[in-house]
Amino acid sequence: RQRKKVEMQFAHLKRILRLGRLRLRGPRGAQDEFVLAAIAQNLRRLASFVARPPPSHTLRIA
Repeated sequence: RQRKKVEMQFAHLKRILRLGRLRLRGPRGAQDEFVLAAIAQNLRRLASFVARPPPSHTLRIA
């Protein structure tokens, strides 16, 4: 289950954010590009969490 989550994140990076091929050269450039893509992905997730209305839990006392 955890591996599937990670694989889905990589698939999203490759297809949606077009990170299938790194554009910066060298290991440091590749690391920087990957970190920037991960930050973008996390910001998208954060935006979706903020946009959701809070759950309406009603507490009933019997």
